[in-house]
Amino acid sequence: MPIFIAEVSSNHSRDLGRCFEFIDRAAAVGCHAVKFQLFRVDELFSVEALAAKPELVRRKDWELPLQFLPELAERCRQKKVKFSCTPFYLEAVRQLAPYVDFYKVASYELLWDSLLSACAATGKPVILSTGMATMDEITHAVRILRQSGCAEPVLLHCTSAYPTPYDQANLTAIETLRKATNCRIGWSDHTVDPGVISRAVHRWGAEFIEFHLDLDGKGEEFATGHCWLPDQIGKLIEEIGRGLVADGNGIKEPVAAELPDRLWRADPSDGLRPLLQTRRELDSRR
Repeated sequence: MPIFIAEVSSNHSRDLGRCFEFIDRAAAVGCHAVKFQLFRVDELFSVEALAAKPELVRRKDWELPLQFLPELAERCRQKKVKFSCTPFYLEAVRQLAPYVDFYKVASYELLWDSLLSACAATGKPVILSTGMATMDEITHAVRILRQSGCAEPVLLHCTSAYPTPYDQANLTAIETLRKATNCRIGWSDHTVDPGVISRAVHRWGAEFIEFHLDLDGKGEEFATGHCWLPDQIGKLIEEIGRGLVADGNGIKEPVAAELPDRLWRADPSDGLRPLLQTRRELDSRR
């Protein structure tokens, strides 16, 4: 079963109770980890960007308060899911270190060697999204992570469009990344398409599935169209689990559900059902 990571993004509205509900619902529908984001708008965008797009300043209302971190980590422990967070500034790596089970680095920060090195140097696992990146950029980032102490980085193939058209998911790149980097590979979903995630798992062997979660359609990012609701993703997780169980052991032999019907096959002596032995048993019961 792949590891399902629920990305809360900025849908928490800086409400600790709502944050707890994200963790609770994610755990209830079968997720293995819940991920938040730690950014400060003044350290996320340049002065030029903020001047050109003043609306970006409003994202300060989306910032996760530092005082939430220990409580979020504890809630995750109580619900038996991993707690993760994406650092978007260098000091955030240190601030998160006592609490997170793993770091997740976003696609937009893939080029930032200092951030990659800081996450790797903590000794905690690091997952890196690869949206928009070239193979040269990705292999460089993997090299930085490994040189800095992360022996086994995980890569998430993704398309950094919100939402992503399903025909631009390019899931074949999962295998390309696997062969080129010898890393474990997953899929970070922005399609909200069950068929895409199922294909990533069953055809391309994605070991991790990250997706954006909202609780009720009222989160800041839900209107963009790239967020799943709990019931939607819960149903998909259940379906994928059944599909993987259905793979079986690969041995071609009668399974338990077939055994009663074996006795009712056509007998080779006359082509009639059931087998002669079964007919004799039926006759003896009359």
